Amino acid sequence: MQRFELEREAFLKALVARGNSPHTQKAYGNDIAEFLTFLEDSKSNLDLNSLRQWLWVLTDAGATKSTIARKSSSVRAFTAWLLEREVIDVDPGLRLRSPKLERNLPKVATEDSVAKVLERLRNMATTDKPSALSDWCAFELLYATGMRVSELAGLDVDDFDFSRQLVRVTGKGNKQRMLPYGDMAAEAVARWMRAGRNAHALPDSPNALLLTSRGKRIGVRQIYALVAKQLEDTPTGAAGPHTLRHSAATHLLDHGADLRAVQEILGHASLGTTQIYTHVSVERLKKSFEQAHPRA
Repeated sequence: MQRFELEREAFLKALVARGNSPHTQKAYGNDIAEFLTFLEDSKSNLDLNSLRQWLWVLTDAGATKSTIARKSSSVRAFTAWLLEREVIDVDPGLRLRSPKLERNLPKVATEDSVAKVLERLRNMATTDKPSALSDWCAFELLYATGMRVSELAGLDVDDFDFSRQLVRVTGKGNKQRMLPYGDMAAEAVARWMRAGRNAHALPDSPNALLLTSRGKRIGVRQIYALVAKQLEDTPTGAAGPHTLRHSAATHLLDHGADLRAVQEILGHASLGTTQIYTHVSVERLKKSFEQAHPRA
């Protein structure tokens, strides 16, 4: 058995107790296992030098900066946990630096292009086309609330307060938040519930909001494919569901929403994460100025 393998398993159980998502648990587990294998193969001690050597090997093998940064974060969390449990006397991860990532501005669709997509989906969503009703409902909710695709796929009917037009979503770390949605999204949800969901629901179907034609909970990949297909013919071009989340946040700020309110809507733990959308809004403002002002 590799050194620290038992500790790795205990650390992963701790992640479960903290409410980390299965995706996060898997990523941490794989990264740490990879590092422990490196220690075993190189017969190295767990110290700063071995951590740096491991990252150098990964870089030399062609790993991207984002991959190196993620793996560094995983191992730092593990070494900090080892120190906390007094398995090691010094935490070598404290002095491990990750590569500095370039922060690109998120891709944002224009209000006009989103409106045209939604109008097209609304026109297609007739009572005899349950799947079209589902598509319209999904797209409206993503744009209306800025929720993540995984949050939309996880919604149950019981999560809605239809009278107040509020929906409870469960985000990262199982943290819940209440999101408002507007009249157009309310209409899309109501029509899907009335004419679409009932057509797809089977006796053993879950209480999920969105169901497939086989009565199963809709998956993240299906929603991704829907959004990508609808946006590919717009000026935005190839884009995924996160583009709607970026667009919702940017359009809210464009129309005067408070930054902290947008932070709450998006479920960001840090205001700094939300602030990137202020840069997007400023860039859009500059572009409009350059196109419209006679002395630009």
